[in-house]
Amino acid sequence: MCRLFGFRSSTPAAVHPALVTEKNSLLIQSREHKDGWGIAAYGAEPLPLVAHGVGPAHSDPDFERVSSRVSSHTVVAHIRLASVGAVELRNSHPFHHGRWSFGHNGTLREFAKHRSAVEALISPSLRGHIKGTTDSERCFYLFLTRLAARHSPEHSVPVEGVARAVAETMSLVAALTDRPGVEGGPSAMNFLVTNGEVMVASRRNRTLLVSTGPTCGGTAALPQPGTQVPQFIVASESLCGGPYWAQVEEDDVIAVDARLVFHRWRVQELAGGNLFPPVNPGAPLNAA
Repeated sequence: MCRLFGFRSSTPAAVHPALVTEKNSLLIQSREHKDGWGIAAYGAEPLPLVAHGVGPAHSDPDFERVSSRVSSHTVVAHIRLASVGAVELRNSHPFHHGRWSFGHNGTLREFAKHRSAVEALISPSLRGHIKGTTDSERCFYLFLTRLAARHSPEHSVPVEGVARAVAETMSLVAALTDRPGVEGGPSAMNFLVTNGEVMVASRRNRTLLVSTGPTCGGTAALPQPGTQVPQFIVASESLCGGPYWAQVEEDDVIAVDARLVFHRWRVQELAGGNLFPPVNPGAPLNAA
């Protein structure tokens, strides 16, 4: 298991409290999730600034140093508890390719058995960019494959197109790995992805919470779809306690678009139809 954090706002803001000083910050959570960390932050440039560490965030001074310097409108952070892949820098999330950053909380069932089949769904032009040994990185490049089937990922992409690519990735993986009645349930696929403009998250077989305001307090309810929110904060656990965090439902995909308008779908409504083979699996997407 791992822990995710996503932040999207109309104006740049410090995320140091959420990452370091809140009652249940990622730094505190890293006492259990101790196998590496990463932060991707978006500024004036289209590509994110990304920092990774291979040790526990709570004992790595670089985690607090980087966190204290981040003031951004879009941030993805991750702390890892290794399940697939060794504790190495190349296996630390968030993974990034061009404008896109991606984090995963969960594990694909029997990944060693299904690894070749998952990789076969990834565009050949993207497969060569895989650096590590995790199931998560392969899910990222499968997501990019699905995205490139309908859109140019180097440019602005409609939020529904990003959500659809997430849902298709989940459905393709589940078709390979999941079997009814197996102990432990389906492959866990809490994904978090952004290009600095849109931010999309999914929930399957792990907890996922959302907050849309600057301080703890208020009621715990997801915004209505179509609502413009001041902030969009996604986390695996409540960072500050209280009623401020709303649960995302199992098999939901939630998002904000470039205008911070909230969206919500079911995986099934986004990923309908025949997904085998991938649409246009050779679509070019060569940004490093």
